[in-house]
Amino acid sequence: MKIKQLAILGSTGSIGTQTLEVVRAYPERYSVYALCANTSVDKLVAQAKEFHPEVVCIADESLYDTLNAQLSTLNCKVWAGADAIAQMVTMPSIDVVVASMVGYAGLRPTIEAIKAGKTIALANKETLVVAGEIICALAQQYHTPILPVDSEHSAIFQSLVGEDQSEIEKILLTASGGPFRTFTLEQMQSVTAADALKHPNWDMGAKITIDSASMMNKGFEVIEAKWLFGVPVEKIEVLVHPQSIVHSAVQYTDGAIKAQLGAPDMRLPIQYALSFPERLASDFPRADLLALKELTFEKPDLTRFPNLGLAYEAMRRGGTVPCVLNAANEVVNLAFRQGRCAFLQMSDIIAETMVQTPFIAKPNYEDYVAIDAEARRIAEKMVNGK
Repeated sequence: MKIKQLAILGSTGSIGTQTLEVVRAYPERYSVYALCANTSVDKLVAQAKEFHPEVVCIADESLYDTLNAQLSTLNCKVWAGADAIAQMVTMPSIDVVVASMVGYAGLRPTIEAIKAGKTIALANKETLVVAGEIICALAQQYHTPILPVDSEHSAIFQSLVGEDQSEIEKILLTASGGPFRTFTLEQMQSVTAADALKHPNWDMGAKITIDSASMMNKGFEVIEAKWLFGVPVEKIEVLVHPQSIVHSAVQYTDGAIKAQLGAPDMRLPIQYALSFPERLASDFPRADLLALKELTFEKPDLTRFPNLGLAYEAMRRGGTVPCVLNAANEVVNLAFRQGRCAFLQMSDIIAETMVQTPFIAKPNYEDYVAIDAEARRIAEKMVNGK
């Protein structure tokens, strides 16, 4: 059996660290060829000393000297910056790129990895949100598999195995509802970032946890599902499922529904993406159906959580609007975490940014770069009250 060589982008984040847990469990199957983090030097150094990759890269170039000094005793290449990351993923020995960088920064290296013919284990949903049309066209052109790592998209993918995609009637995308599922609008006016970071079921990074609380994360997943599975957004229905046991489902034209169930543990979809089409035995927690008192489903409330509606609107309008949606969200998400923006204000700024930013119907990569920058400028100006 050939050992798969992995490049893990965002190795110190939630998905990255759990990917390394899978690698630890199967050293005969997986080896770490490259590690990349944004700013977490100490964690990255500890990972490099354990897994001995050929390349270690830090996105923040100002941290290169610090990283290089701490890895001086290891026989590995030490790189820094966006150009280095884009070059790293194309290295011939790499088989799989685990794309788990957070936000827009994940777009360029994913494009380069696709062009290099690497299998993509995709956890960075913003890549498809921003430039789904380009990504899907490149994947087809270079015959590059894109395997979903998100628990919801993995569940849909698993429910589609062996089925004809033309027989999809509806995709049922589940959402936990986040920490404010039962809050009134009045209660949500005063919530803080600390409140929003208390997710009831999942352990995720700060940015994604805030997106989950605002349901922008689910909006992104709607857009991602449209591109991954080739279905119009009208066929994607979001169901709030507080127990997070049914990770998503597919309803077929004969009325049958296939769903994937399991305990809320991201290692399962990560491992499935790495091992597909095999299933590997694991000691991950099991969902005890006998212990469950109920499995409930609710319709999402777009009045309290308008971000989900904004995502549907962005996808229907197409062009650069989803790129604007993502850029504005990254700005307000950070501002909320820093105490510069109220929770409910985030949606208002995103909606207004979608109005004010120029529209391009058929964008190329350079258009996305320019529109991303402009949308961030507009959103930041509103955050600052100007």
